Amino acid sequence: MAASEIRYNPMSYHNGSIWPHDNALIALGFDRYGLKDAVLQVLTAMLPELFCGFAREPCTGPTFYPVACAPQAWATATPFALLQAALGLAIDHEGGEIRFTQPALPAFLDDLRLSGVRLGDRAADIHIARHGDEVAINVPRGSDRVRVIAIH
Repeated sequence: MAASEIRYNPMSYHNGSIWPHDNALIALGFDRYGLKDAVLQVLTAMLPELFCGFAREPCTGPTFYPVACAPQAWATATPFALLQAALGLAIDHEGGEIRFTQPALPAFLDDLRLSGVRLGDRAADIHIARHGDEVAINVPRGSDRVRVIAIH
């Protein structure tokens, strides 16, 4: 809800707060339609758990949110869902395949390592590196047991 709306309250769960888990779902939708720039915009802007909209003031820290559970369980999936959307990550357990479709990383993240990604009794380590707008995927361990596919 915009600050100009009559019911706006930056401390209200439903009348002004921004929920990272909702934004993660939006990012997954953007990824589904190949909108990587939109995914990265959401990923760059989000940090769990909930944000409320007080204007910034010099020399002050974040305002304590009086009714928040820290952290809320639904917020714990946010960073993983945002990364899944950015990387276009899909896992086929039965086929033993990890697939990245149009993988992208935000400007603040040059290097990402996924260690021990499990597919049943199989596992792989995956190194993802951003070089400008390009993303490279390397599998230093487990490529003999797990297929890793990147679709650019």
